[in-house]
Amino acid sequence: QVQPVESGGGLVQTGGSLRLSCAASGLTFSNYVMGWFRRTPGKEREFVAAISRSSSNTYYADSVKGRFTISRDNAKNTVYLQMNSLKLEDTAIYYCAARVGTFLPTTWHRYDYWGQGTQVTVSS
Repeated sequence: QVQPVESGGGLVQTGGSLRLSCAASGLTFSNYVMGWFRRTPGKEREFVAAISRSSSNTYYADSVKGRFTISRDNAKNTVYLQMNSLKLEDTAIYYCAARVGTFLPTTWHRYDYWGQGTQVTVSS
C-alpha cells in the first residue's frame, strides 16, 4: 500500500522558515514524480511545486517561486519542501502527492497517491 506521510509543519512567524518532509512507502520512489499542494478552508487544493524523478526538473507556482524549494532524496524515499520568507497567505494544510510518469502536472487530480497533510500556520 502506497503511503506518503508528511511532517515538519507548525507555527512560524512571517518571514520565517519551515522544512516539510514527505516519506513515501510501498512504492519504487524513483519511478514517481512528486508534488506538493496546499489547501485552505473553502478552496480546492492549490499546486505548490513538483519535482521529476531524477530531480532534473522542478516547477513552482508563481506565488512561491523564489521562496520555496522542492528537493528529493531517492535513497531515503523522501521529498522535501523548504519554505523561506513565509507569508500569512502561506497558511494552509500542505500535502505531498505521487504520480507515476515523467510529466509534472499542476492539477491535483493527475496525482495518484496523497498523504494526510501537515498544517502550516504563519502568524504576524
